[in-house]
Formats: sequence, structure tokens, C-alpha cells
Amino acid sequence: MLGYLGVDPRKDVEWIEAAFPEGMQMFISGRADAYLGFPPEPQELRAKQVGRVLINTAIDRPWSQYYCCVLVAHRDYVHRYPIATRRALRGFLKATDLCALEPERTARQVVDRGITASYEYAIDALKQVRYNAWRTFNPEDTLRFHALRLYEGGMIKSTPQKIISQGTDWRFLNELKKELKA
Repeated sequence: MLGYLGVDPRKDVEWIEAAFPEGMQMFISGRADAYLGFPPEPQELRAKQVGRVLINTAIDRPWSQYYCCVLVAHRDYVHRYPIATRRALRGFLKATDLCALEPERTARQVVDRGITASYEYAIDALKQVRYNAWRTFNPEDTLRFHALRLYEGGMIKSTPQKIISQGTDWRFLNELKKELKA
């Protein structure tokens, strides 16, 4: 993302690792110049009028044209436990559908579980994220896009095509797309 903005992540950035909420507090207090936030954190920062958004991957192209998240499993686990792998993926996809179909219910659960105190932040985040995109987006295109950004930025050494050819298996997703009528 930084490279996309013209910033060299290896030379122009001093990285600070901090868990939530410490990282966000460092940004709010001025001890960090930037913050990579995930919903509902950006909603909270906007409400407090702290900082400004450089990239919103939910709406800014080209980021919004690809999956924002991927589910990864170790190759040996998938090989040994294909049924469990498929069930776990089905569970994630059904949860994703629930977020798309019932954002109000999901937002209430996010608040009830203490992920955020604000129902408004949660519902805003849930309505921005395209939870139904798993049905239409191409996971290989997404991996290629993000791997190319990392490769160009010097963050990884393998080419996107090598990562795709050696590290992906879309069988479970393709099967579940048919089963869940994607």
C-alpha cells in the first residue's frame, strides 16, 4: 500500500509493532505518524477527527476489486484433515454471508462481544465491507495482485506466479461455491 502511495516501505518507514488498542492510541497521541486500522478502528478515528484516510480498501480502486482477506491453512493440515478443512471454510463462508445479509444482527454481536463499544461504528464497517464478494471475486487474481505489490516493494522474494503455482489449492472454495450456490 505504501509503495502505491509513492513511499518505500523499506527506506521511508520506521515500523512500530503494537497490538490493538496500543497502536491506535500511539497514533492518536502523536507517537506514531500513521496507523493501519481495521474496522471498526477507522470509524472511531474518523469520529474523533484524528488523521485522514489515505487508502480505504473497501472503496478505493484497485484495492476494492479484490478480496480483503484470505483464509490460509498449512498444507499438511489440509492433506491430513480435508473434511475438517472443508467444514471450517464452509463455516467462514456462512459467517461471511451472515454479515452481508444481517449486518444489524452482526453489528450487535460485535458490540456484545466487546470488539467495539459503538454499534454505529460496527454497522458502518459491516456495510462498507463487501462480504458477498467471495461469490464473485477471483481468489487467484487477488493473490496475484497483493503478491505483486509485496514483490515490487521488496517484501517477498518469490514471484506471484510461483506463490500461486506452489502454494494454492482452490478445490474447497470452488466446491463450496457450487454447494452454497455462489
